[in-house]
Amino acid sequence: MGRLCVFHVVVSLLVLSMGVGVVSGIGANWGTQATHPVPPDIVVRMLRENGIQKVKLFDADSDTLNALSNSRIEVMVGIPNDMLYGIATNMKAAVNWVKQNVSDHVDKGVLIRSKLSEPPILPFLLFFSMCLNSSSITCNEEFLLHMYVAVGNEPFLQTYNGTFLETTFPALRNIQAALIKAGLGSRVKVTCPQNADVYETTQAGLPSGGDFRSDIHQVMIDITKFLNDNGAPFTVNIYPFISLYIDANFPVDYAFFEGNGAPIIDGGISYTNMFDANHDTLVWALQKNGFANMPIIIGEIGWPTDGDRNANLMYAQRFNQGFMTHIATGKGTPMRSGPVDAYLFSLIDEDAKSISPGNFERHWGIFYFDGKPKYPLNLGTTNTGMLAPARGVVYLERKWCVMTPKASLDDPQVALSVSYACSLADCTSLGYGTSCGNLDTRGNISYAFNSYYQIQNQLDRACKFGNLSMVVTRDPSTETCRFGTMIEPYEGGSTELSAGVMSLEGMLFVMAVVELDCDSRFVS
Repeated sequence: MGRLCVFHVVVSLLVLSMGVGVVSGIGANWGTQATHPVPPDIVVRMLRENGIQKVKLFDADSDTLNALSNSRIEVMVGIPNDMLYGIATNMKAAVNWVKQNVSDHVDKGVLIRSKLSEPPILPFLLFFSMCLNSSSITCNEEFLLHMYVAVGNEPFLQTYNGTFLETTFPALRNIQAALIKAGLGSRVKVTCPQNADVYETTQAGLPSGGDFRSDIHQVMIDITKFLNDNGAPFTVNIYPFISLYIDANFPVDYAFFEGNGAPIIDGGISYTNMFDANHDTLVWALQKNGFANMPIIIGEIGWPTDGDRNANLMYAQRFNQGFMTHIATGKGTPMRSGPVDAYLFSLIDEDAKSISPGNFERHWGIFYFDGKPKYPLNLGTTNTGMLAPARGVVYLERKWCVMTPKASLDDPQVALSVSYACSLADCTSLGYGTSCGNLDTRGNISYAFNSYYQIQNQLDRACKFGNLSMVVTRDPSTETCRFGTMIEPYEGGSTELSAGVMSLEGMLFVMAVVELDCDSRFVS
């Protein structure tokens, strides 16, 4: 979903070597806000073995981009939120960004591309073949492909309270100007991924009532016109899960694709799922404002597996497989026929993401943190019809940190220790309706201790919670609750542990203490 604390500029690259493949099929968002990310080369191999031919990144980490070189995978590279103001207010910053993240890749022989243009097919194939097989021919990349730089990620999300209202459009203009200055303007276009809350319907929830939100209507018209004039797509992130999360009365079946929910009748069209209705609300908004033929990309769509009572494996599999089956026909939606260009959110769980939007934020992956598939999912890209796990992942020892049976639940250090562990680890699988929601009090405490212990690379002193903890070699996992063992830390890139190890004495300086009712289960 939209990162409520992160804002991105995204550029689409296609990294090639000996040959060139036409990019098609489903994409995936590859986030790296993890304490122990899977090494990039392993992730790239996993992408290829799953037939995922395009990914979106949320930073420009050199190790990740190097791993993607020669992979034939289309890549979107992002700039963090804190760079937006500088790009909007300083042309030199925009020029430097383009040089470092676009021009320099071209200079190194990386072909930065995205969407196929549509030349006559036979001359195109002949020319394309000659490009691949002859060193005496200079291939005209503009004839083959276009590319997009997407400025921002959901900048007008209502929870931002207008933070980026004044800087988004200037940033778009500056990036485009920098691309032109770099000699890339004819091939490289800008776009701006938006949350679906930038449009609304004025007719009792009917898609035909769609229009841009009244408080941002003019700036949306300005940005959309700018994109359309430059031949760029409208990119939108659509999340039926969020509708269910924020509205207890939202009809559950309508979030999925089986057609079991009560349909919405809009003129002669019957909408049986939220995705089609939401998508076509945007189509109507574009049409009403003079952009009827503007291409649409679904930048993010998915379902989390933990951290909320509606975030579970069953619903996630049901939604993602339903979506894949829904778009596999290539029919599109009632108001926009044709293939749907989409990126699943997301590829791998991220245990260091902000949980301000909700505890589910760390559980969007179709793979666990270690690259293991969570559930059966047929992407339509392989012969097996199943997800292939990451290969070559190295784990730490099979040992866990748990609450010692000798410890008393009445010990005054229990609440402080659990609070400290959870503040520096990941306890989002604890709570009502979550995968570990059925643990007893000791189980919850053990889960918190172990999460911290694993994130700290199983250091001996990371299981020194006074006299409360001990290391065991018997897996404490239950049928539904996974007590993980961490993978070896990846030394490359910029990812670091979120905090160091402190002794129990150091914990006394931690101000945020969660009260623990020892007569009931601990709820994070």
